[in-house]
Amino acid sequence: MIKKPIIGISGSIIKDQRGIFPGYQRAYVNNDYIRAVNNNGGVALILPTSPAETAKQIIAAIDGLILSGGQDVNPFNYGEEIQQKCGAIFPARDDFEFALLEAAEAKKIPVLGICRGAQIINVYRGGTLYQDISYRAEHTIRHFQLQDPPIPTHKIGITVNSLLDRTIQKDSMLVNSFHHQLVKSVPVSLQISGTTSDGVVEALEDASFEFFLGVQFHPEMLIDSVQSANQIFQKLIEVAAKD
Repeated sequence: MIKKPIIGISGSIIKDQRGIFPGYQRAYVNNDYIRAVNNNGGVALILPTSPAETAKQIIAAIDGLILSGGQDVNPFNYGEEIQQKCGAIFPARDDFEFALLEAAEAKKIPVLGICRGAQIINVYRGGTLYQDISYRAEHTIRHFQLQDPPIPTHKIGITVNSLLDRTIQKDSMLVNSFHHQLVKSVPVSLQISGTTSDGVVEALEDASFEFFLGVQFHPEMLIDSVQSANQIFQKLIEVAAKD
């Protein structure tokens, strides 16, 4: 039997308002992440938000890392005060995911950041964010869709010869969109590999790694409707499977 690579998926905490324990905290990720990994050749493993000092040991046990969506990144991490339209933050999760990234880079395993995960990558490397779309001066299309998650609502253009281009072998992709914050500045260690028609960053990567990618959209929600979404997970898992 061929051993499948283990892909760790960073989780969050939700307060369950139903059942016999209303307000009880539960560690979770949306099941789409699990399906996206398992359906494309990997073994999904949820990584609950934990003390940052545990990250190195956790990364030692996995072959690839996905940073999932969720709360806003704490603006203190990129030198700003919290503005009026910033959403809920989870500083302990930021610290844990920064530590996961540091350990993943040291081990040189493939990394995929999704939505918040892409923003975490950008901030970890020294970039900044718009705390809300309304703080961007330029015209901006809708980036929080009103349709069901598997329905794409806008197109992104993909940079030629980028990792994303080589992965899906297309110069554009139809994607969904569920974010109110945007990438503002990108550090020199990352390259922009996907943008919308309004110039918003939708994908960024580090070309010095075989697979190190952040996407602002949610490919895990598109696996049943957009084949290119599966190709992203397939490439991550293919790289993770290498010795």
